[in-house]
Amino acid sequence: MAFVKIWIHAVWSTKNRNGILEKGKREKLFAHIRENARAKDIYIDFINGVEDHIHCLLTLNADATMAKTMQLIKGEAAHWANQEQLFREKLYWADEYYAVSVSESQIEKVRTYIRNQEEHHRKKTFAEECQEFISKYGFYVSLG
Repeated sequence: MAFVKIWIHAVWSTKNRNGILEKGKREKLFAHIRENARAKDIYIDFINGVEDHIHCLLTLNADATMAKTMQLIKGEAAHWANQEQLFREKLYWADEYYAVSVSESQIEKVRTYIRNQEEHHRKKTFAEECQEFISKYGFYVSLG
């Protein structure tokens, strides 16, 4: 048996950054994402977001890849939300996402950051946040 705990802070947005994740309804989506993840042996520690994107603190299992984990979370969530007609428009996710590892010593700081998304985005747009992530974590961004 492998004992693995790799903390990941993942961020993904709606397609074209459409602001369809209505407050009051997105909490139902978060609850469903947690329930679905648990059924697939994905541990979600904290999840929150605003109208156009979601932040999630999760752990990767020994046999999981980031791509497969995101596919399992995002794909099923959109399918469920659309089946339930949860939002005024169909939910589609953007293909891209951001994911960074998190040190055990920084877990509470990341939880707080995720918890305070609404307040955070009163001051900064998602585009600005993305640019900050790209710069801070040294992501390579292909221009073509």
